[in-house]
Amino acid sequence: MKLAIVTLLAGSAAAFQAPLMAVKAKKSFKKTKAAAPKQSSAGSPSADAWAAGSTSVALPWANAPATLDGSMLGDVGFDPLGFSTVPVGPWFNGFEGRNGKIGDLTWYREAELIHGRISQLAVVGFISPGLFGTLPGNEWTGLNAYSNTNPIEAFSQVPGLALLQIFLFASFLEVKRIGIIREEGANYTPGDLRIGQTGWNPFGLSYSPEEYQEKRLQELKHSRLAMLGVFGLWAQSLASGQGIVDQIGVAFIAPEYSSKAGYFLPAGI
Repeated sequence: MKLAIVTLLAGSAAAFQAPLMAVKAKKSFKKTKAAAPKQSSAGSPSADAWAAGSTSVALPWANAPATLDGSMLGDVGFDPLGFSTVPVGPWFNGFEGRNGKIGDLTWYREAELIHGRISQLAVVGFISPGLFGTLPGNEWTGLNAYSNTNPIEAFSQVPGLALLQIFLFASFLEVKRIGIIREEGANYTPGDLRIGQTGWNPFGLSYSPEEYQEKRLQELKHSRLAMLGVFGLWAQSLASGQGIVDQIGVAFIAPEYSSKAGYFLPAGI
């Protein structure tokens, strides 16, 4: 919509300026030769990116937009919906990213890493209660407040103050992340929260530049896998109403009808 409005305004301005330009051209025709009109792309930035694209490494039967040229870590040309061709939205107006200091592709990588890290935590949250048990309850919270191993049902069962703690902690990390982005500007590395080798380093991590790039790539791959995995875990829990570990245990138990000769399907099928 904004692109359409800008185009209409530009067209209107050109219509009003055309007669004036024609008058000036007649006056100076004898003095100077008319310059050749500049050729400009008639397509949108997204259309231009697709037109200049090349074969995708991830999808050999499809093309990748020119915005994915393989220079960014983990870039294999996978963008079938063309997200990388669309500039960052106006919600970052006045932010460093809208002043050309942080590229649009960097913003999308930042979003990919943040969603991927949340998904990795979510996968652990789906599986760990069934493997290691849940937190104990008490008279104030309720003895069974944390006993549900199905995360979807547990969300509405735990006390509201417990959810508030998670929300406040996540908000603190988000404010801290935005502060780092504004401070570093164009030098910002997507996903760098100054935890680990680049900041607070409780485990004493010390990688060479090559090893550090490899670890960053590993995190990116784990993030992508977790985003797919947590969607599958959520859908399965929602459909079955059971925890993931409970379903895995049942999957390895042979059904009763399988022990009967000639019966390969449940009764009634």
